[in-house]
Amino acid sequence: MLTETDLLELYRRHTDFLYGYVSRRVGAERALAEDIVQETWLRAVAAWRARGTPKQPGAWLVRVAHNLIASHFRSKRPPTVDSSELAIADDRVSPSTASAAALVNWGMSRLKRRQALLIEAFHFEGKSIRDMALEYGLSERAVEGRLRRARESLRELLEPHVRPGTSVATESESAATPLLVLEHSEGGRENAR
Repeated sequence: MLTETDLLELYRRHTDFLYGYVSRRVGAERALAEDIVQETWLRAVAAWRARGTPKQPGAWLVRVAHNLIASHFRSKRPPTVDSSELAIADDRVSPSTASAAALVNWGMSRLKRRQALLIEAFHFEGKSIRDMALEYGLSERAVEGRLRRARESLRELLEPHVRPGTSVATESESAATPLLVLEHSEGGRENAR
């Protein structure tokens, strides 16, 4: 039986991580992040009281939050964004505006679940190819190939909704910028292997 004390301890242990996870995925739209975190906890309390606390409550919370985010963006019309809003300085997906985050999440919600999980693990969570291979029980080459195909699928979904940027970048830079976030090669991270 889940007691109030147990629930409070689980909340204290997992809520900061959960809020960070959700916030990064919704482009720091604070109200949306708070709504999704709240709904995740409401579902957790109901499920855990009925069926008991899962062995990995953090993973359970993340999965529910992931599904709520996907549902939210799946029902939205995708925004059109400037290519400069998707440009990044490092190898993590970090759209610079709420509308860019909404577009990326809209695209992620339309990918096959396995593809979305690969992109999330590599770009959002910063996992290495090696770690992902171990986690999924695949070779590193298999993970690289699947990740490349997942990014290609996401790129195809997003491209119609990205207009050339208005930044000071040269025309060739501007043309390459729209999906820089998805162009990053598997071997591009120095510590990926």
